[in-house]
Amino acid sequence: MTNHRNIIYENYHSKFNSRIANVTQNDLDSLYRHYDEKILPSLKLFRKNSSILELGCGPGYLLDYLKQKGYVNVKGIDISEEQIEIAQSKGHNVSVGDVFVYLKNSTEKFDVIFAFDLLEHFTKDELLELTELVHYSLREEGLFLIRTPNGQGIFAGQIIYGDLTHQTILNPNSLTQLLAINGFKEIKFIENSPVGKNLFGILRLFLWKSLKLFLNFMKIIESGGKQDIWTHDFFCIAKK
Repeated sequence: MTNHRNIIYENYHSKFNSRIANVTQNDLDSLYRHYDEKILPSLKLFRKNSSILELGCGPGYLLDYLKQKGYVNVKGIDISEEQIEIAQSKGHNVSVGDVFVYLKNSTEKFDVIFAFDLLEHFTKDELLELTELVHYSLREEGLFLIRTPNGQGIFAGQIIYGDLTHQTILNPNSLTQLLAINGFKEIKFIENSPVGKNLFGILRLFLWKSLKLFLNFMKIIESGGKQDIWTHDFFCIAKK
């Protein structure tokens, strides 16, 4: 049977990403404001020459951000040749490859490993293997930084069924199980909520907090409890 991943990833950018995401500079500015608030505080714990790897780097948006912040020892890997060509055109140290093969064959230890919008593309069995490989590939006290769709988000269905390559959708509880099984000690979750860096962001953040109060009121009625993360995706920071 033909592997659907091979078919889809062969032209993933030209036939899918580029059709649904015409990324503008405003989009990138908004994305980087989120990175400043959500992940930069954790990165500041590391020197600028710390060894950083991004799994599933795509066209290099996160690599662009890390370069802007002065991190000089950064590399990426992605299975899509089209996206790697874009990242290479911007001068990034990237290569085409399967993340499992790369981690199994690499002898390098990293201070930080990123997996943004990646975990949802694997089965549960594959995720168990991947997190084990990531744990092995990190130095002691190293960080595994994740962004993944939220299975308990308001519009989870749009994310789950919005890409044929999506296999497993996690929430903070199931991701905690996955990471703890493979030896990660400190696991923190961050909601990917609006960032109040300008007037529009402040308004969105206020409205989001108000909506969360209503959502948790309904959840308390239904189950007697509430949840902290409702956004369509979330960040996770796990320490080895």
